[in-house]
Amino acid sequence: MTHPYLVGTAHPRVLAHRGLVHRGPLHDDEFVVENSFAAIAAAHAAGADYVESDCHLTADGHVVLFHDDTLERVTGDPRPLADVTLRELELLMADRGGLATLAQTLEAFPTTRFNLDVKAPAAAVPLGRMIAEHADRVLVTSFSDARRRAALAAAAPALPATSPGTGTVALLVTAVALRLKPLATRLLRGLDALQIPERRGAVRVLTPRLIAWAHENGVEVHVWTVNDPERMRELVAMGVDGIVTDVADVALETLAR
Repeated sequence: MTHPYLVGTAHPRVLAHRGLVHRGPLHDDEFVVENSFAAIAAAHAAGADYVESDCHLTADGHVVLFHDDTLERVTGDPRPLADVTLRELELLMADRGGLATLAQTLEAFPTTRFNLDVKAPAAAVPLGRMIAEHADRVLVTSFSDARRRAALAAAAPALPATSPGTGTVALLVTAVALRLKPLATRLLRGLDALQIPERRGAVRVLTPRLIAWAHENGVEVHVWTVNDPERMRELVAMGVDGIVTDVADVALETLAR
């Protein structure tokens, strides 16, 4: 049975990668950055049904949407995010589009579906508990299968959608390459989407056989991060179900045609 996360939205899916960032300043001293509240609002305003984001935990226990372990790239502050309080982070993000906490974001965008990547081990359980009442519109993923499973366990008995970590993906790619279909079927069990890059170094991850086997098991294939319109069209023609992109507005226009 298809998870509600994937029901009632346009296919192919467009997932706004960390929201939608304005290209340039709002004012002389104000920019919108990735994963900010304004970036999520911009994706929503552009018509994106899905927003992909990342989750960390502040020093005082709040789940926030933020990609990096440290604040340096986004704010210029070198501290680890885990050492900063919610209030400190709110002040740092005030002129960068505004901090987005997970609780605030789920409430402010009740029709948006979120693809949440658990970046920090400490964020897994509080994230899982928080999304339990929103399980029909949340997909949980992580590079770490352990973090992903911890978040899913904390959400129980609710059942969010899910996509596997890199360990499971590596085993699946191997199974597909060696034509080990029973193993691939076992690895795909319990998944709703397979969110992957086209390649990992010299290894081709996305293949026609992987797409076919995923579809046979009721699992969608979403590819990240694709910003070229022509490549978006080519991937969809291959059978890819979703495009994770930094330019959701461009993708929506491209794939609508």
